[in-house]
Amino acid sequence: MRRLLLLFAVLALSSCTRADDKTHVYLQRFFGECGAEYGGKTDVAKAEGECGIITTVTNAFNATDGKAVVDTNVIAWPGYPQLTAQMAARDPPDVVSMHENVISDYASKELLEPVEPYLKAAGLDAASFTKASQEGVTIGGRMYGLPWDTHGGLWHINTKLFAQAGLMRGGKPVLPSSPQELLTQARQFRKRTGKPYLIQSLVGDPAGAARNLYTYVMAQGQPVFPDARHLKVNTPEGRRVAEFFRQLTAEGLGTSNMDTPAAIAAFMSGEGGIYPTGTWMIGQFQQESATPGRPLYGSYAVMNYPRLWGQHVIYVGGHAWVVPKRERTPAQKAAIARLFRFMAQHNYDWARTGHLPAVTAVLDSPQFRALPHRADIAPLADIGRPLPGYVRRQSAVEGIVGEEMAGAITGQKSVPDALATAERRVNEFLAELD
Repeated sequence: MRRLLLLFAVLALSSCTRADDKTHVYLQRFFGECGAEYGGKTDVAKAEGECGIITTVTNAFNATDGKAVVDTNVIAWPGYPQLTAQMAARDPPDVVSMHENVISDYASKELLEPVEPYLKAAGLDAASFTKASQEGVTIGGRMYGLPWDTHGGLWHINTKLFAQAGLMRGGKPVLPSSPQELLTQARQFRKRTGKPYLIQSLVGDPAGAARNLYTYVMAQGQPVFPDARHLKVNTPEGRRVAEFFRQLTAEGLGTSNMDTPAAIAAFMSGEGGIYPTGTWMIGQFQQESATPGRPLYGSYAVMNYPRLWGQHVIYVGGHAWVVPKRERTPAQKAAIARLFRFMAQHNYDWARTGHLPAVTAVLDSPQFRALPHRADIAPLADIGRPLPGYVRRQSAVEGIVGEEMAGAITGQKSVPDALATAERRVNEFLAELD
């Protein structure tokens, strides 16, 4: 019996060892699971969608590197509770997909490695990344992730309705360059089409309202967060922005009772001129515009938010690949560097999802500019601005700001009350962080 137990123990231990002599890198990501369609595929150029592209990128790395294997764990979006639990157990993955606005939460607790050593080993210069993507991963002068993309709000436009409203010139939508010009064009649009100029998802979607406030307060040269503990929007600049969108909505030039699914459906059905939403919707709307018989057929354009005040800057976010702190062998570190280099080499393929590339050479390439609408939105990589890296819990803060801003826009609250409440709630929340 004792010999039998010993045999079982040996077999159990042998079953936990690697079946090969390669270095293994544990990558954890969101972006969905599509193993049934792409699990064995390595031709990245033929892959479609976020899941398909990132799956074939890692498959192709495994097929060509020769020394290392990436073992992928796909988690439900966004995956941060699971990551936090793994870190608490001191067993985090080697590489993790992360939204840039979350990096500060982990870097501030020294749970992430600065990635400059990996970039250097990969032959990647920090200057090779776009301004927006660099800023998105930089905290205290150190880079805490491999920049992967930039995403932010865009104006998705129904060009058929814009033509009906007399707002097309040379095949391009005519966009306003001041608040008053926007009101004039919106009133003209409403009069000639009978439809709202702006489709707004203000119900249960705080991101859009917060994005408008952040963008146009920053455009006026006013920092939204002058320091790590204080939101500052109840200012002349902030009230100016909120009052403007409140007037636009009160006049019926913008919708006020839609959630995100309703707003998407309304735009695809031709029920309004502009839907301000993210880069991630380009693919779906472009497909609608290429489908005969659909309301958007041949009638879709997408542009950056217009400059209405001051500078032309737009609040943005992005995705990055971070490296949680843990003990690693030199071989594992070298494998991570090679994986980073391989990912950077496929940044164009990722940009086909609709997100802007993080690599400047890809952004400037004729190949990227030839993709639908990309030449029109490419400046976002230069004019895009994330919140300062010292701001923590940005997603939760965005929820509070967007909720209060939506209340101001729809008239549920006065503008001063909404913005003052946003400041109070956010500042109290940030004061409680350790």
